[in-house]
Amino acid sequence: MNQLLKTAMEAAEKLRPDQQDDIARMILDLASDTSEAVPPSHLADVLEGLAQAERGELASPAEIEAAFRRFG
Repeated sequence: MNQLLKTAMEAAEKLRPDQQDDIARMILDLASDTSEAVPPSHLADVLEGLAQAERGELASPAEIEAAFRRFG
């Protein structure tokens, strides 16, 4: 294990158990041969977002700012 990964693991040890689980799942997914860029459960939404972007249906800066405010 290289130093960067060791540092990341030390940082992860300080997180809540549910956050540690999320990180572990991401690492296992990235390390597996079957890792997918987009999970099948999200594919339809991603494709719809891409289609909207191709049509020029993009959020305005004000809409983006409002969305970020909702999530803190």
